[in-house]
Amino acid sequence: MLSSLQSHEEEEEPTTNPTTTSFIPTTPSQFLIPTSASPRQILMRCAELMHHGDRPMALRIASFLISAVSPIGDSSDRVVYHFAQALTRLIESSNAASSPSTSMNKCGTQLVQPSYLAFNQITPFLRFAHLTANQAILEAIDGHRGVHIIDMDTAHGFQWPPLLQAIAVHGYRGDGSPPSVRITGAGTDVNALRRTADRLHAFARSLGLPFQFNPLYLHSYNLGSSLMQLHQSSSSTEKGEVLIVNCVLFLHKLLYGDRDERQLHDFLSTVRAMGPAVVTIAERELGVASAPQDFFRVFSESLEYYTAIFEALEATVQPNSVERREVEERWLGEEIKESLVPAGGTRGAGGMRFERWDVIMRENGFTPRRLSEYSLSQARLLLRLHYPSEGYQLHVSKEGLFLGWQARALFSVSSWQ
Repeated sequence: MLSSLQSHEEEEEPTTNPTTTSFIPTTPSQFLIPTSASPRQILMRCAELMHHGDRPMALRIASFLISAVSPIGDSSDRVVYHFAQALTRLIESSNAASSPSTSMNKCGTQLVQPSYLAFNQITPFLRFAHLTANQAILEAIDGHRGVHIIDMDTAHGFQWPPLLQAIAVHGYRGDGSPPSVRITGAGTDVNALRRTADRLHAFARSLGLPFQFNPLYLHSYNLGSSLMQLHQSSSSTEKGEVLIVNCVLFLHKLLYGDRDERQLHDFLSTVRAMGPAVVTIAERELGVASAPQDFFRVFSESLEYYTAIFEALEATVQPNSVERREVEERWLGEEIKESLVPAGGTRGAGGMRFERWDVIMRENGFTPRRLSEYSLSQARLLLRLHYPSEGYQLHVSKEGLFLGWQARALFSVSSWQ
């Protein structure tokens, strides 16, 4: 299939049988690709070349794959296509001696906002994260006069209307009246924060709910001096208010740059000093490259992860769905590229699996707060009513709740105190 791409290696005598597959070869001479190789096998060869620094050949193979597989084919073709696109963009931007991505704040731009909306509609992952985190918040505020929520990545604020409605309907104060709600919403797009504030104020007024929204503008996810600003936000919590810190799809953004995990620990130390009743965390079950030498390992894990997501879309969304294509091209395509950027680049879509988050939270003085049976029941109801497929699987542990496709966990939600 790729005989034309092997010409540059024919000068050396291969040391392996070209009909066999040997991942992470020890020498460049082993990069022969059998003519019977599948697109996925060819993609893995391309990742091997990247791992060993042969970017020109990796670019040739990735370009070939883009022309050979279809972005509207079956799930295996589509995921290979988007990984080949990601590799091409990564190599080209690296060759240009620029950052792998000039803007990865997907949720803050008008360009990709429809893909965010579509992703929220046709997959259960964001709604699962919001619903489960909200239930932990509701249980923490029961009986208090008010609640102050510091939301570290507000984006469009889609998490909060269901919470506001639940508070307005059920009360949660001892006398049955609703507590006041104050949200400090953080983000890197000041215009998006303003639009979110307007929408949430209007919705709260329609419910007759006492509500405030205070934007907390972050210049970047290199928090630096913003940690002091964050601490000051918590100091404004009033008597009778319960303080909540919400970190839905946020903590992984602190892993990028040249700080390793230092910024993450600094942030958690600041949060710990604020004394919140609950810290809610939702993250992808996906690792991130901490150094260039981790590239092949992270590539393999990312391919496994997004293969499961594309298979879920294949099984649950109509093949001619405009929304599915929008999600795959503009949302998942960007996530895939970002998941391959090693620490030292800009923030991305990767992170760590729950086992590592669990260790880090405990190291910073937090203990897990068990999610209630009602949280599990709500998640099951969400899947049954809106995403009825046997492929989506829920798993509960003492520390958190996991949503995945088949046997692969994809998202986790946990609550800490």
